[in-house]
Formats: sequence, C-alpha cells, structure tokens
Amino acid sequence: MFIEERHQAILKIVNESGRISIGDIQEKFSISVDSARRDLRILEEKGLLKRTHGGAIPLAQVGDIPPRIRDIQNISRGESYDLIAKQAATLVKENDIVYLTSGSLGFLMLKYLPRDFHYTLVVNSATLADQLKYWDNISVYITGGKMRQNATTAMVDSMAIKFIQNMNFDVAFMTGAGLDAQFGFSNSTPETAAFQEAVIMNSRKNVLLLPSSKVGYKAFIKVCDTSKFNMLITDWDASEEHLSQIEETGVQVVVVTNPNPNDTE
Repeated sequence: MFIEERHQAILKIVNESGRISIGDIQEKFSISVDSARRDLRILEEKGLLKRTHGGAIPLAQVGDIPPRIRDIQNISRGESYDLIAKQAATLVKENDIVYLTSGSLGFLMLKYLPRDFHYTLVVNSATLADQLKYWDNISVYITGGKMRQNATTAMVDSMAIKFIQNMNFDVAFMTGAGLDAQFGFSNSTPETAAFQEAVIMNSRKNVLLLPSSKVGYKAFIKVCDTSKFNMLITDWDASEEHLSQIEETGVQVVVVTNPNPNDTE
C-alpha cells in the first residue's frame, strides 16, 4: 500500500469512528510506532485531522458553534470536563474577585466552587447567575447587555464589554474554541472574542480551561496571544507536542489525571 493510500484509509477510519489510536494504525497497516506518528503529523499539518496524546480525532470546522438548545443546568460532558472543572475550582481563594466563564465548564465548576468562605463572582450569563442566587458565601455581579437567547444566555455585546472594562479580577476562568501556541486563543464569533479580550486584559491571573480536543486547534477569531494566559488546565488526551509548544510561551500547563488509564474513550 502506498503512503497516500494509507493516509486515505486512516482518514476514513477517523471520520467514520470519531478517532484512531497509534496502536490501531500499527496493527492495521503493519508499520512502526514512529511511522504511525509521522502519518498523523503529516495529516495534521495538511489540516485533515487533529492529533491527540495517543492518536487522532476529526478536525472540527473553523466556525463551529455549539447548538442553541442545550440543557446547560444539567450539563454532562464526560469525566475529563468534570475533572478540569474540579481542578480549576481549587484556585479560588478567600476574598478573590473572580470572573467565571459562561461556557459549559463554568457551569460544571459550580459543583466544586468553595462554599465555606467569601469571594465575589462576576458572570455574563443570566442562567449562571440564577444558579448562584441562594449561595450565602458569595457576592454576584452580572454584566449588562443584550442576552443571547440560547442555552448559556450570555451577554457579550458592547454594553457587556463596557461593564467589564470598569472592573479588575484576581482570577478569570476562560474557555473557548481553541488554543494554538503560535496563533493564540480563539473563538467562534467576533463578539465573544472582543468580550473575552476585555476580561483577559483586566485580570491579574488568566486560567484557560480546555478539553484536549481544543488544544492545538485554531478557531475562527483570535482572542489573544497564548502568552496572555498564566495557566492552561486540560486533560490527559492532549498532544504532548502541542502542550510543549504552549509551555514554551510561558504558560503553566496542568493536565488532569485519567482515572481510567486503560479506557480509550
């Protein structure tokens, strides 16, 4: 089999099955682990798939936007998302002023945020604020502006940006569509990118929460350089090469541990 034929076969498996592992490639095509990794590197450089720690997954569309209707209050995104949220929550300290993302990881953090000391949360989601209304140990601020009529009910327009520009944060928890060491942090819409940039500019510590599928990925609109973040929290399936490149920009990388190391999900 020619290399080009093998590459086409690999892409077919990735697109039909949703992923492929290095071991799968070795077994199916009788090649070495180095050759399997080289194949995936070539295919990623061509923009045909995205490498992970142990294989590859399909490449999402650049302008991919989450569905409008989601049960955001009862969200379940898998164990990796949950562990990222749990790790992030440990960074909140007493009396901190905290910006909390309206992305799914922000909602997941509610299970783990401290309930035994006081701090302030700033949110840009009516749904997220509603979840916090009976918490006695926090103060809550919600940005003004036009509410998006979707699951997160986020506000990211010019009014919300002006609100944020009059604040400063001890720590901001951010999530988005992708992070590439060279291109930077990116998202799907210019409105969201502009709002997130305003938050990042006014925070002493910026923490990016991203699942491995979004590490090494470039979305539609750039928000900021990678070096604007102090920390990235991701999961065990992120490509080591991508993580090393991100660390070289000065970002501390925290990888949550896979509780089921034999699980290839």
